[in-house]
Amino acid sequence: MIIMTEQVLLSLSTPVNGNLLALSKVKDPVFSQGLMGQGFAVEPIDGKVVAPVDGVVTVISETKHALGIKTNNGVDVLIHMGIDTVELKGKPFDVLVKQGDRVTMGEDIVKMNLKMIHDAKKIPTVIVAITNSKDILQELMIINFDKNIQVGSVVAVAAIKDIKKAVTKNTNNKYELLATKIVDNIGGAENINSVIHCITRLRFYLKNESKANDELIENLDGVITVTKAGGQYQVVIGQAVNDVYDAVIEQIGTQHANNDTSVIDTSAKTGIWASIQKSTSNFISVLTASMIPIIGILAGSGILKGILAALVGFKILSVTSGTYILLNAIGDATFYFLPVVLGFTAAKRLGSDPIVLAIVGGILIYPQIVTLAGKTSTASTNFLGIPTTLVSYVSSVFPIIVAAWLGKYVERFLKKIIPTYVRSVFVPILEALILSLVIIIGVGPIITVLSKGLSNGLVSIYSFSPTLCGLVIGGVYQTMVIFGLHWALIPIVINDIATNGHSYINSILSITMVAQGGAVLAVFLRTKNKHLKEISLAAAISAFCGVTEPALYGINLKYKRVFVVASIASAIGGGLTGFLKVNNYALSGALIGFPAFITPGVGIGSNFYGYLISHYGTLLISVVLVYLFGFTNKMLVKKSDPMNVDNLKVA
Repeated sequence: MIIMTEQVLLSLSTPVNGNLLALSKVKDPVFSQGLMGQGFAVEPIDGKVVAPVDGVVTVISETKHALGIKTNNGVDVLIHMGIDTVELKGKPFDVLVKQGDRVTMGEDIVKMNLKMIHDAKKIPTVIVAITNSKDILQELMIINFDKNIQVGSVVAVAAIKDIKKAVTKNTNNKYELLATKIVDNIGGAENINSVIHCITRLRFYLKNESKANDELIENLDGVITVTKAGGQYQVVIGQAVNDVYDAVIEQIGTQHANNDTSVIDTSAKTGIWASIQKSTSNFISVLTASMIPIIGILAGSGILKGILAALVGFKILSVTSGTYILLNAIGDATFYFLPVVLGFTAAKRLGSDPIVLAIVGGILIYPQIVTLAGKTSTASTNFLGIPTTLVSYVSSVFPIIVAAWLGKYVERFLKKIIPTYVRSVFVPILEALILSLVIIIGVGPIITVLSKGLSNGLVSIYSFSPTLCGLVIGGVYQTMVIFGLHWALIPIVINDIATNGHSYINSILSITMVAQGGAVLAVFLRTKNKHLKEISLAAAISAFCGVTEPALYGINLKYKRVFVVASIASAIGGGLTGFLKVNNYALSGALIGFPAFITPGVGIGSNFYGYLISHYGTLLISVVLVYLFGFTNKMLVKKSDPMNVDNLKVA
């Protein structure tokens, strides 16, 4: 237990000469996401490394690439030299101090051979992180980002709490328990060839990585995250890594310490299929992480839109009334401006500039572009003679994620060719220009061609067999939504309703919303996690109101098996809808849109009964399948959930 009192200030200087960077731009997610605490980074131009603070050297990595200093105020400062330089086994580093030495700000502590690091194709970025930020740091103020800073110059001021009293206790049992859980979930001692550690991570060489349970290990109290690189299974611990390593070795035996790793069997993780799996997993991870911050407002907006649809359906509100227009704007805004919001959140997740990507999102939904994209006659235009098909990116997800991924590479390239003194003006606007053109000229037309081909194919299948079409659309439509391939189906539905007064296709699309809602309803019923119950219930209500984004990105994709099982239920429901030839008479659907299935001039009849059978049948199928086969409490991955996986009696 630590008792904190009044605030004090601590100055931190740059440990090397070079360009000062925000921690978010470091090419290592453990640091860029702040998992090791707040701080800053420097791209060094020479190998002289000095102490960024006054304090005592508390730890030096065996591979010499990192060391820790504790200040008189109790601040633990980590100096980490290079990305993955642990693999160089200390060769580029000459450490000038030893553990227990007292150092002063600006004092030489390491000589770093930059040429050796570059020759090994490693990144030499030097990182300074306050590893006990959560316990002691109130605020870290950093100046002069993207500026060349002289070694020893003060670049940050930490507002910390003065430690007046600290009570410590024996923590051996805690580390032993953590070590036991890690070893058990990594496949046991028999799956370990050897294990080493750096200053923050346990680095396992496993016989078969597929035996490791990433999600359970990530949720262990004391584990920050799990990463995989260079044939290593890395469990990020933080400054307690020495204690946990000792406990692991005590349990698995010293024969596993620093063993030769040449006999590691990595066959389980090689090949084209493994690469596809990894890429898909990474894409879904980025997608869900980008959406998580806005899931709450998305769910609330979906419910509001559902309520409005009901009020209009029951003739309580008119779509031309001021009340409706204002409330509809509140409900629609999150979806309309989704590319802007996602540009910001995805950029933070991927290490791009959040402001630039938000601007790119704004460009994609610029009113004139949206208007032109909606006019068939003018949707085809050109940019500097390049034929371009304009697409509406309103409510889209995939294009801005692609832009956020490309952003860090474009920014890195621009900074190499643009002089420092004009970067702040030209880099952001050129980055926004390049990314916007890549999406509008490149990604957009590709999506258009693919989506039109898919849509024409699905319509042809319906002409051949409504049941088969329902099965296919029901199974793939929400996946099409993820990649933005669904937009070509929407005009077909609108045209059907405008010209024929009804749409069979829209009935099947409606089913997919119910299936996704049923899936999160099953999660609500199954989970013991209070936070997950809250968001899953809200997401279910939103999906039943016709808005599936909260269910899709907040839960179902995050727990991948839930999405797969929900898609199977959706395919079954779609097939049933096609078999019953359920018709839709308005651009509405899901459970809240039931009036759209009442046949005009006839009233409640066979079509409405078909709607009830297909939609509520799909709901039941989805809930039952996901409850039984799609979700268990073992799948919980969020560390911040009130009920951590360690405290759950898992099913």
